[in-house]
Amino acid sequence: MLLFRSLEVLLALGSPAFCQDGPRDAASAKESAQALAAYLDTVFKSGGRPDYRKPPVPDLLHRVFNTEELMALPPPNPSDLPWLLDWGAAANRTNVLMIFFGMTPGQDLDQAVVLRNQKECEDQCAASLNFMIRLTAVEVPALNQFMAQLTPEQRTPVREAGLQKARHSATEMIEGAIIWVSQGIKPVNARLLTAALRDTGDVWAAYITSDDRTRVLSMLIALQKTVTDDEVQKNLAALAGALDTAK
Repeated sequence: MLLFRSLEVLLALGSPAFCQDGPRDAASAKESAQALAAYLDTVFKSGGRPDYRKPPVPDLLHRVFNTEELMALPPPNPSDLPWLLDWGAAANRTNVLMIFFGMTPGQDLDQAVVLRNQKECEDQCAASLNFMIRLTAVEVPALNQFMAQLTPEQRTPVREAGLQKARHSATEMIEGAIIWVSQGIKPVNARLLTAALRDTGDVWAAYITSDDRTRVLSMLIALQKTVTDDEVQKNLAALAGALDTAK
């Protein structure tokens, strides 16, 4: 995911300030992601298939995609961005390892492998994307504060380009969620993801570019024509309303 690389370009910060338990949660996520990577590597080398329901895997995944802890934290400030990025990187790495399990580095994309993995770990991938949507929405205000406190001289072309990449990366994440819902995932996961988009709609309305808002709105309108679940419909309509208001 481009978001983290883009945000890192913007930052020139020292040690993060400890905001309640955020750094601890991020460190726990990082350690758990490493443990999950080791588990998946062992399973791959043995020729087996991962079992995401067998302990301690569910607990490790929960520590990585710990939405409850994330949402319980107070609003972050710019000095919290480093540990937020670390947490997001751990979640992103775990999601990538699950989706591409069975493929070796440098191997051409095997769509059949990806589809099989997505089907087998749909619940875990949905939890990951739900977390990433909400985490990014938490990061955005802190990032805006960071940019606002910079002097004109500090707003270098590199930082400005990083901000634009981060905004487009957020759009890609939103589009990815919409596309995945359109592909017919489980109703419970469709509700989870669209609720995350609904809850963060005001953030995206103010953050993503005008062109990106227009494109996402078109995707939402198309999806609403095919969705039959009332809750998903309401969630999509709420996001569309937030984006449309910002036009």
